[in-house]
This record gives sequence, structure tokens and C-alpha cells, in this order.
Amino acid sequence: MAAETVRVVAAACDGACSGNPGPGGWGALLRFSDGSVREMGGADRATTNNRMELTAALALLEALADLPHQEGMAIRTDSRYLIDGLDKWMAGWKRKGWRTAAGNPVLNRDLWEALDRARLPGVRLAHVRGHSGDPDNDRCDAIAVAFSKGRTPPLAEGEQVQNLTISATVPAVQAKAQAGAGDVAAPDPLVDPAPPGLQQLLSRLELADRLAAGGYGLSLVELAQLVEMPLSTLQRRQQAWQWRDWQVLPLADGRWRLQRGAAGSQQRDVTVGES
Repeated sequence: MAAETVRVVAAACDGACSGNPGPGGWGALLRFSDGSVREMGGADRATTNNRMELTAALALLEALADLPHQEGMAIRTDSRYLIDGLDKWMAGWKRKGWRTAAGNPVLNRDLWEALDRARLPGVRLAHVRGHSGDPDNDRCDAIAVAFSKGRTPPLAEGEQVQNLTISATVPAVQAKAQAGAGDVAAPDPLVDPAPPGLQQLLSRLELADRLAAGGYGLSLVELAQLVEMPLSTLQRRQQAWQWRDWQVLPLADGRWRLQRGAAGSQQRDVTVGES
């Protein structure tokens, strides 16, 4: 039996700027059908928040052009500027010779033209409210903020896709040089209080609680993003199963719902290779 092709099933991006204009950063991530994640990011020392939002989306589209990806997949972003620019304003700008309705030159034209060329059939933009507990948006924001402050955060490199090279349009800020043998390195006041992996886990668990409390139904792709399991594994599930402190219950329409169990429950899904 031929091995299943690993595909990108979800993506997210965000931008940040300290000062606006000022030093900025962007962050993005790709989720694959085998449960792996690839993160990327970069910085610009003199930019705006909008330029970083556009740069993050451009990096994702350029990466997706060289990767198998699920038809109809969405790039999640909290930037209405990005979504409205591509979906609503672009055609009018081009008709008017890259002028706005007021007759002014379109800002960030270089990035808009690059985004227009990089569009991919079957890939859409989806809006998510910023700082609302969405784990992928929160992670991209953390990457973008770190780069905007001159730090190089640790980025996830999906083990299943290490042979794929994903390039960033804006070069990442290089890590600070190691202190010399006789130097005493001062502590970095900007270091996060917890490792990124734990921060991501907390965001996922908090989101799971909110989804359970609201009784929301999740598609297979959404569930795979939350529990970080391969989509192919979830497609084989038919009955209720346990994930951490939640029962995952099948719904009649093919979706799944979380139900909170007792905190610290010892029950858990024990399928090999899942987490």
C-alpha cells in the first residue's frame, strides 16, 4: 500500500511592530496532515505592522506553492487589512492604476503586487479575532513579537518534513553572538517566562475548555489542529475517545464535540504515536 502524501492542512500568520513605524516582526506556521508543524518568522528594523502582516502571508503563500496542500484550506489571520485588500480592494486598485478611491497611491504596493502574483487556487484567507485564545494565532503573534524585539525565538521544525525547505521573504534576525570567553553575559530581560512549547500547550488546553463549555462541533481538520494528531488517524475514529481531560464525542453530522471530564483524570487515549 502506497504511503499517504503528507499535505498542509492549515496555516496561520501574524505581524507585529514596536512603534508602528518601528522595528517589526512576522510569524507564520504550517500544519501538516501527519500532525507535524513548521514555523517561520523574520524581522525588519524599520517597518509598519501592516507590512509585517502582508509579509507573513506572502511567506506562507510562497511556501505553499512548493508543498502539497489540502484543497480549500484556509490561512488564518487577524488582519482585516490583509483580507479586505486581497478579497475586496485589489481589483479596484488595479483598475485605478494602484490608486485608492480617494486618488491616493496605494500603500505597500510592492507587497500587494507580490501577494497578487502568489495567490493559489483553493487557498483562502479566514479571519480570526486576535488574542482570542486561538492557539495558532497566539503562536504566530508570539513569534512576530519576539522578532520585533530583536530576539530569535525557537521555531518548530516538523520531523516529518525536514527535507522540505521553506524560505522567508524577509531574513530572520540573527541570534546574538555568543559572549567571549572573558565576557559576562547580562541576563536578557525579554526572555519568555516559560518555554514556547508549554505556552502553546496552555493555549490549547484553555481553548479546549472554551470549546467544551460552548458545546461547539469541530471538523476533523479543526480537531487535528487542537489535539495535534495526524488527520489520517482521526479519520479512522468512529467511537468516543479520551484526550487529556476531555471526552471527544462523535456527532451525527461527522463533527466532534469535547466534553470536560474530571480534572486530572487518569483516562487518556493510548494510541501509539499520538499525544
